[in-house]
Amino acid sequence: MVKAIRIERTGGPEVMQWVDVDAGEPGPGEVRVKHHAVGLNYIDVYFRTGQYPMPLPAGLGMEAAGVVTATGSGVTQFKTGDRVAYVARPPGAYAEERVLPIATLVKLPDAISFDDAASAMLQGLTAQYLLRRTYRVQAGDTILIHAAAGGVGLFVCQWAKALGATVIGTVGSDEKAQLAREHGCDHPIVYTRENFAERVKELTGGAGVPVVYDSIGKDTYKGSLDCLAPLGYFVSFGSASGPLPPIEASELSNRGSLFFTRPTLFSYMGKREWLDTMAAELFDVLASGKVKTNVRQRYALADVATAHRDLEARKTTGSTILIP
Repeated sequence: MVKAIRIERTGGPEVMQWVDVDAGEPGPGEVRVKHHAVGLNYIDVYFRTGQYPMPLPAGLGMEAAGVVTATGSGVTQFKTGDRVAYVARPPGAYAEERVLPIATLVKLPDAISFDDAASAMLQGLTAQYLLRRTYRVQAGDTILIHAAAGGVGLFVCQWAKALGATVIGTVGSDEKAQLAREHGCDHPIVYTRENFAERVKELTGGAGVPVVYDSIGKDTYKGSLDCLAPLGYFVSFGSASGPLPPIEASELSNRGSLFFTRPTLFSYMGKREWLDTMAAELFDVLASGKVKTNVRQRYALADVATAHRDLEARKTTGSTILIP
């Protein structure tokens, strides 16, 4: 038996229970992984509260890094002892050990630590597809990223800066503005006292930006649309303030033939070759030092309820990992 977090109903952090479970033996095309570090992400809150429905009882957690302890039949790509990392559905990474299909697993280079990998698989791969595939950022672009001091935000700031872009980011405090600035954000905007849409227009001489990366949702989408140049991309990849209301097609056309997309990581990593390419690019940029993982909080996995409370209260910055 191993320990894992399970929920039998949706609700607040108190619904998470630290219980004994049978990790089981891997079947065909599966491996068992002993976790050394587990990632914490806001999507975990969505599953816990029921905003993202799933059958119950269930586990939580999307990403982790560790070592393969057993392989199922037909598995040739991985062997016992391999260092690996993953981001996978259904949730279940909040566990000491877990069986999962190899389709979501990647080998972890020696240059990348377990802590860094556990904090980078979801957030780092999200930054990869946002910057390199959804809208391919080029040198000379000016972009807007909301929640610039959050986990994905700090990845995006650093990576976009390394690509030669000018980065504008919204944050909730002066402390977070400083953190974002230290990680490549040229123009942090404290949204609690500044109108970010007006400030973006000032910074761009009225031209607007070609892309807005928006993980906030309901509270920011109107302002995000106001920030865009004609033919710009409104990339809605989260809804921390609540789901978007319906957007009329005419609103996009009247603002200059804007593009709207609601991407998900699992669509972008839906083919094995896509995942391998994404992970290789992420690991390369981490190993180069151009992008750092920013693990700023660590909690024992058994204390994950405290971690969730801090995350929802916006007390955390950068990335957070859970230690089994």
